[in-house]
Amino acid sequence: MATPADRGRVIGSLVAAFTNDPVLRYLFPDRASYPRYAAAFFGHLFDKRVRQGTIWTIGHGASVAMWDAPAAEHGPADDTLAAQLPADALARVNAYDEAVHAALPTTPFWYLGVLGTHPDHTGRRWGHAVMGAGLRRAAADGLPAILETSNPTNVEVYRRAGWEVALVVPAAPLTIWIMKQPAG
Repeated sequence: MATPADRGRVIGSLVAAFTNDPVLRYLFPDRASYPRYAAAFFGHLFDKRVRQGTIWTIGHGASVAMWDAPAAEHGPADDTLAAQLPADALARVNAYDEAVHAALPTTPFWYLGVLGTHPDHTGRRWGHAVMGAGLRRAAADGLPAILETSNPTNVEVYRRAGWEVALVVPAAPLTIWIMKQPAG
């Protein structure tokens, strides 16, 4: 489980892992500013979750799963993130977040918000390991697990890990796949 001391390594791994991800390329399209804005974005997500005990890592932060427990609050980016992003990027972050959360179930669930592995450490199945920690928590609570992806390549990867497509949301210029693992 991640602690505040892991923040820098986790953010570095996620910035590297998502360099070519469709959502992050949409949110932060300029390659020169991507590292700074993506670091602010992932730092915001880390700070929201670290004290909840819902971030699992392996390899000293090389692979990361950030989960939200069923009672977690969802909403637009806070003032801390707003101060670190230009208005157009913040508007894209909030619009994507609204599209995702409007499509999520209204009943309790565990939410896998971020899963990434630093490119230097791929192929070791560490992503499956850190994802599994949250899935075990969801199963122990008797609740389903939900994730979203806008990377069509990931849909098949998640299917092989037991996830099912529950809903496809067109959110131009992206498509969002909401995926679910049933309770238990």
